[in-house]
Amino acid sequence: MKLPFSLFLALKYLRPKRTFVSVVTLISVLGVLLGVAVLVIVLSVMSGFDDMWRDKILGFNAHLTVTGWGIMEDEDAVMERLAEVPGVKGAAPFVQGLVFIQHEDHVYTPVMRGIDPEMERRISQIPAHMAEGVFSVEDDEVILGRDLAARVGAGLGDRILVYSPKNFTVADELRLPEELTVSGIFELGMWDFDMGFMLTSLDTARSMYSMERGVHGIQVMTGDPFRAPSIAARMQVDLGPEYEVQTWMDMNRQLFSALKVEKNMMFFLLIIISVVAAFGITNTLITLAVQKTKEVGLLKALGFSSGGIMRVFLWQGWICGVLGTLSGMAAGLLVLYYRNDLMSWMNRRLGMELLPKDLYHLSEIPSTTSLTDVAMVALVVVIICTLAGLVPAWRAARLDPARALHYE
Repeated sequence: MKLPFSLFLALKYLRPKRTFVSVVTLISVLGVLLGVAVLVIVLSVMSGFDDMWRDKILGFNAHLTVTGWGIMEDEDAVMERLAEVPGVKGAAPFVQGLVFIQHEDHVYTPVMRGIDPEMERRISQIPAHMAEGVFSVEDDEVILGRDLAARVGAGLGDRILVYSPKNFTVADELRLPEELTVSGIFELGMWDFDMGFMLTSLDTARSMYSMERGVHGIQVMTGDPFRAPSIAARMQVDLGPEYEVQTWMDMNRQLFSALKVEKNMMFFLLIIISVVAAFGITNTLITLAVQKTKEVGLLKALGFSSGGIMRVFLWQGWICGVLGTLSGMAAGLLVLYYRNDLMSWMNRRLGMELLPKDLYHLSEIPSTTSLTDVAMVALVVVIICTLAGLVPAWRAARLDPARALHYE
């Protein structure tokens, strides 16, 4: 295969006569390598956190939540209608609200959710994340989150007092608190759920809120969480305006929007590293253009076009960009593969915990490498590095062959 003459010259100039590889070129490629590696690592870790939070949220809540504009008293009929919607795998009713709990001298205000334990198993991962005890809410039993249990000092078999908001709103009536027994402790690894929720039976929750019947809403599990919006739209049409259907994306829009903004900001901030590396390539090519002044002048005198001269330097920027990008991707993926080993080593060497388990509830750094992210990084960096050759290319193209060969 015959190479274009401009590409042949670019390769020749990148490899000097006296050494196998130009040290200056190597430093330029190394700068691109570091920029690409950091981009791949940071974007993969942030995507990993995004996936982790999504898994934890879907571990506690179902994909869709159906509520009315008040207490839903026809939940059985609604659930039958929901079961007929294509894509629905299961549904479970719930009663939910804020309560005040007390154990010895410890108090807290979590959200109490009343559930049907059999139906809940179809739409929730909590039964699979029981840290202690069993998933049971029969006979005035309650299940607490791990952090909530630690906050009030309650363990398995302990009895806690639960006060309904009705205890504080009715002035002429004395309401005694419910005494519930801790049957289990769950741990999803997300502070909002492990600290902020407790589970009990539907009957107990109804009693706390003075409800003779009905529920506050229905959770629905679908076959694919990413198809939830289309299924929700179909449900909304079937159920009518007296009901509201929300997806897990709607209910956690603020969290995922924040994660997306942070990821985009990190991309634009870290791409500056590649821009700095591109300046190194520009400096290298300007130096090369000065060194090769006489050769460039001779080429122009022999009829080599200005466009051809420009392509020589653009090819060099492109080659440095491709080499740096490929090696940077390899280095980034290698670091991601050994990321947890590196974190453990740094913890031992620095004598400090870089990712505290009691704060982040993580035993390892999450990571999800997206082919789209990697392709975007590669494309942007290669374009930046190619454009880095514009200044030396323009300078060389404007060179007057008579002046270049004046002292030859």
